[in-house]
Amino acid sequence: MQKTTDEFIDTVEIEQPIVCDAPNDQIAKETLIGSNLKYLVVGIMFGIVFVKAEIISWYRIQEMFRLHSFHMYGVIGTAVVVGIISVWIIKRFNIKTIQGEQVVFHNKQFHWGTVVGGFMFGLGWAITGACPGPLFAQIGSGFLVVIVTLLSAIAGTWVYGLVKEKLPH
Repeated sequence: MQKTTDEFIDTVEIEQPIVCDAPNDQIAKETLIGSNLKYLVVGIMFGIVFVKAEIISWYRIQEMFRLHSFHMYGVIGTAVVVGIISVWIIKRFNIKTIQGEQVVFHNKQFHWGTVVGGFMFGLGWAITGACPGPLFAQIGSGFLVVIVTLLSAIAGTWVYGLVKEKLPH
């Protein structure tokens, strides 16, 4: 008799190395092509939604930061509400992943670095008119100058990786 994933989890403690602050508790292995293909499809769908909802528009983003329009606040607020309801449904009905694994929510500790990082993120968003999500949709829509923002985001992430150990956490 072959054991199911749930039985295996209950009987054997698996130690996984934590490689980042947001650990992935997935045990089932995915194929490289299958995994990337599903993310590519979801990414393309998100890009289409971003373009149609006008949330990649530099003008819309500037409207938001100048408090001239409710459009972006409505989109962000809707996303927050959908996220809250989705997490509640996952917890309430113990919904599992496509591979049948339990979804695990980790508690997060507050630290001021999050506030500072959020301020820097918002400042960059206001100056460039782009945040990481819509960057690729903006580039795909022909706003090639956004490649500079993408390269800057990658460089910033790389620099953070270099100095992370020296920063207060």
